[in-house]
Amino acid sequence: MNAAGIFLIAMALAFDFANGWHDSANSIATIVSTRVLSPRYAVLWAAFFNFVAFLIFGVAVAKTIASIIKPAVASDAVIFAALFGAIAWDIITWYFGLPTSSSHALVGGLVGAGVARSGWHVVNGGALWKTVEFIILSPVIGLILGLVFIVAIYWVMRRASPRFANRLFRRGQLLSAAALSLGHGANDAQKTMGVIAVVLLARHDINSLSSIPIWVVLAANASIALGTASGGWRIVRTMGQKITNLVPVQGFAAETAAAITLFVTSGLGIPVSTTHTITGAIVGVGSTRRLSAVRWGVAGRVVWAWFLTIPVAAGMAAIALEVVTRLH
Repeated sequence: MNAAGIFLIAMALAFDFANGWHDSANSIATIVSTRVLSPRYAVLWAAFFNFVAFLIFGVAVAKTIASIIKPAVASDAVIFAALFGAIAWDIITWYFGLPTSSSHALVGGLVGAGVARSGWHVVNGGALWKTVEFIILSPVIGLILGLVFIVAIYWVMRRASPRFANRLFRRGQLLSAAALSLGHGANDAQKTMGVIAVVLLARHDINSLSSIPIWVVLAANASIALGTASGGWRIVRTMGQKITNLVPVQGFAAETAAAITLFVTSGLGIPVSTTHTITGAIVGVGSTRRLSAVRWGVAGRVVWAWFLTIPVAAGMAAIALEVVTRLH
């Protein structure tokens, strides 16, 4: 492994850290906004389950990410530009408090750099389409499951006193938040594993995408956990308070819905956005009170940011590649 390879792996882990930092709001916004845990303890709770996700889930998502563009064109400059575009978009959206997808920023970066390098034929249409279609499907699935869960809970608990229900679901949120963080670690950490696998494959340090070393798995999960522990408070406010106000029973339903979606998609190797999924679940749960309980203006700005993520990250990656190429 030469210096360039080590630098790219370090940069990939830096993106992973930024992913956890940017997306920590996804894991903790509901549990913080319902005041079940303080922000300090919430991020530590989420970070722990981010890390241990590797014990349960495989590397199917990593393989999908690694196949977004043909490995033959994944030069050092292309990988650098892809990561630069993804990290830059994460920082921009963090500054404006927009809960966008770090995952889709990475996909956009890979596509933008790959196409700028060799044209559209280097893009794996199947892997890209699988990712793009879940920009729409993951929040819709989260919304439907969140709506179903909250209605079912209200029906089952219809004779329970509000005090009892509140106490029960405050405890239940510890489990649902843990499950959501587990799903976040499972799906998002694997995306960095996929990038590192491409770097190793290009240098013949591994023979195939099926033989990702355990140190890569541990490093990716540790980086996203450390990023989560650092928190992203601007986005917490958007997710937990600006879209709709939640109580513990609603937080439990939203987190459970999002966690189930992430478990299934991670098992199927589909790189989805934790942000999209939990936002859809929050909207579904909030809308059961009344449609006006959801601040649709905020939700609309979030959705616009979702659709801009891949093309803008791709554009920044393409520019970064041009700059690197000229300097080289």
